[in-house]
Amino acid sequence: MFIPHPTRLTLLPGHFTFDAATAVRAGDGARDAAGLLRTLLRPATGLPLPDAPTGAVTLALDPAAYGGPDSGSGAFASGPDGGLGPEGYELTVGPDAVLLRAARPAGLLHGVQTIRQLLPPEALSELPAGGTPWRLPCLRVTDVPAFGWRGAMLDVARHFLPMPFLRRFVDLLAFHKLNVLHLHLTDDQGWRMPVAAYPKLTEIGGARARSMIGPAGSGRFDDRPHAGAYTAAELRSLVAYAAGLGVTVLPEIEMPGHARAALAAYPHLGNVPGRELDVWTEWGVCENVLGVHDEVLAFCGTVLDEVLDIFPSPYVHVGGDECPVTEWERSPAARRRAAELGLAAPKALHGWFLGRIGAHLLAAGRRPVCWAEDSGALPPEFTVMPWRDTDHGLAAARRGHDVVMTPYRSTYLDYPQSGDPGEPQGQPGTVVDLRAVHGGEPAPGDWEPEAAARVLGTQAQLWTEFVEGPEQAEYLTFPRLCALADRSWNPAADWSADFLPALTRHQPRLSALGVRYRRGVPATDHPHQP
Repeated sequence: MFIPHPTRLTLLPGHFTFDAATAVRAGDGARDAAGLLRTLLRPATGLPLPDAPTGAVTLALDPAAYGGPDSGSGAFASGPDGGLGPEGYELTVGPDAVLLRAARPAGLLHGVQTIRQLLPPEALSELPAGGTPWRLPCLRVTDVPAFGWRGAMLDVARHFLPMPFLRRFVDLLAFHKLNVLHLHLTDDQGWRMPVAAYPKLTEIGGARARSMIGPAGSGRFDDRPHAGAYTAAELRSLVAYAAGLGVTVLPEIEMPGHARAALAAYPHLGNVPGRELDVWTEWGVCENVLGVHDEVLAFCGTVLDEVLDIFPSPYVHVGGDECPVTEWERSPAARRRAAELGLAAPKALHGWFLGRIGAHLLAAGRRPVCWAEDSGALPPEFTVMPWRDTDHGLAAARRGHDVVMTPYRSTYLDYPQSGDPGEPQGQPGTVVDLRAVHGGEPAPGDWEPEAAARVLGTQAQLWTEFVEGPEQAEYLTFPRLCALADRSWNPAADWSADFLPALTRHQPRLSALGVRYRRGVPATDHPHQP
């Protein structure tokens, strides 16, 4: 069995054998996918898999298989009814040949990952097997994702995560047919992306003197400096690497709240003239926010222009939530701006600010994304990520927003996986166990069809206040991300009948890939099965 569970699977008699004589035939437009197949299989299997016009393994693009109009909108639309759409594929494994067919290149990339999961787990190990033949069970798979946006967010602002881990994380997203890596690049506690026009953002904003121990308000600190930033070249390389695996990197630059690191670097962007701040060392919501004067808007525009230059993603996330208005209410400049705009109170500057930022992105041909912490109105052009409650997603969809569902009770991986005393507790509060993640519905069945059609998909969130490095990040992520991958690709996948048996067989794959995961389902000895 596979993770995610395929749309349609038929087992056939017999096996196909990958051996030293197996060659790959790539049709027009399929060479990148064929190259990925070789890149992924050669090191582990030791097989050459040469290109040959008569190869037994064929990868082919068939544009006619796309089907009718998309269901959904934009770059992350789901596939049309009756066709393979932008990400679907068909895989047929016979005794003498393998055929992988898709309407678009992304479908071929997903099919390549299915072939990987068909191989025995030891074929995924980084240790070369020296040309050992590998057998694949014969079958026919037709597989089309229900949702076009399936991803995971990594918070690299609270705790910096090194670039090699980000690339490895992309590998694991692609292995599970997830297609979005959302990078939370800035926050009160750190700024990780270089901006040539504002070098102090990383020079000053990229380092803090210490970090809080325990939850917000604990008053305890570790007294260990924490710092880190990526180079533009590293980020460009990551974007290109991810694109080769069918993964889009979505950048997030927080504004107007969660901006203390930026204010530490450039105090004049704040609401109190002459005040100097440090990079925040606490967790929670900081009351220091960006000002609303013209120089701040120019700063945001310049920063976003550099973001657009590095990240070709059609969407750009600007945070937007948890923005206290206390400073605006106290600021003569902010109150004057609100009066000039005819706003009822300074708190209304929040919607105005996001509207200006959204207009800037739209003018550049990009789509703005923001978090939604309640059911209040947001600028209509924004794609919304509701994180407090699914009802907030419904309210946004009814107002005409596209929605990516991110409710914390089923998508926040920094929450503990169980109540076991020995389990790393991470964010205090709700336990988000494996079943809670698999039980999450991107488009709940009781929503009216018009609202459900606005749901682009879903993603997991790993906030890193309590995550200090790659090993802990990976442990908190897996196998819960497997559950989200399963449900976001195929919402019909059943917890007991489909997912749990598949996860039992999937754990040896994770082990072979060196994933540091929580053993949520006991692995059992069993013959290799698809």
